[in-house]
Amino acid sequence: MKKLACVIATSLLLSSAVIAKEWTDVRLGVDSPYKPFEYKTPDGELTGFEIDLGNEVCKRANWNCTWVVQSWDGIIPGLLSRKYDAIFSSMSITDARKKKVLFSEPYYNTPSAWFAAADFKLDVADKTAFKKLRIGVQRGTVQDTHVTDNYASKNTIKRYNTSGDLLLDLEGGRLDMVLLDFPVGDSTLLIPEKKGAYAAVGETFQLGEGMGVALRKRDKSLAATFNKILAEIKADGTYEIIQAKYFSYSIKM
Repeated sequence: MKKLACVIATSLLLSSAVIAKEWTDVRLGVDSPYKPFEYKTPDGELTGFEIDLGNEVCKRANWNCTWVVQSWDGIIPGLLSRKYDAIFSSMSITDARKKKVLFSEPYYNTPSAWFAAADFKLDVADKTAFKKLRIGVQRGTVQDTHVTDNYASKNTIKRYNTSGDLLLDLEGGRLDMVLLDFPVGDSTLLIPEKKGAYAAVGETFQLGEGMGVALRKRDKSLAATFNKILAEIKADGTYEIIQAKYFSYSIKM
């Protein structure tokens, strides 16, 4: 009986040790390019709003962090197969994703927007006006879900693994319009180098509950640390300093 009690006690201690894991090395999964949130400099270094924010979290948590680049369509499977420990890559918090992963509190939210050639005309407030259009979205995003649910029956929906490929097809005339996070379109299409060739179509609008760090469901202690440190970064003004490097408006939640 004593032996059985000892075995049970040992099992409980081991179980507690797993739950209370001390994190020292943390791998962060990220989809790149997704300018201005994450992209590479000409010399190949990862940079962007979320890279800077994630590095600040790692510094304060005293973690040794490694960024792992992963295409978006495989980013949740990569997390669940332990390729990395957290997704820090503009992942919208949705009910469907909550069934698979644990989310931190949202750390930013941005509106979505339609983008097209500057001379493209469409009343995007009227869903019936969407007919026989070639619409581009990044695969597996909230924009993908929105377009599929609302416009797939009368239009051609083209899905891309990266926002870079999507933008190339828009610029190559192979798409009529695209739906993106507004900062992505703003920083890639509405720039002086494009000489006014593209424009946002209609008003921006919100999709999802904001962006959160996605983790495996068992890693509650890791989620708690992300929540604690992100809250500190927001409270002491560091968030605004990082934000100002990439945006002229607030995305803070």
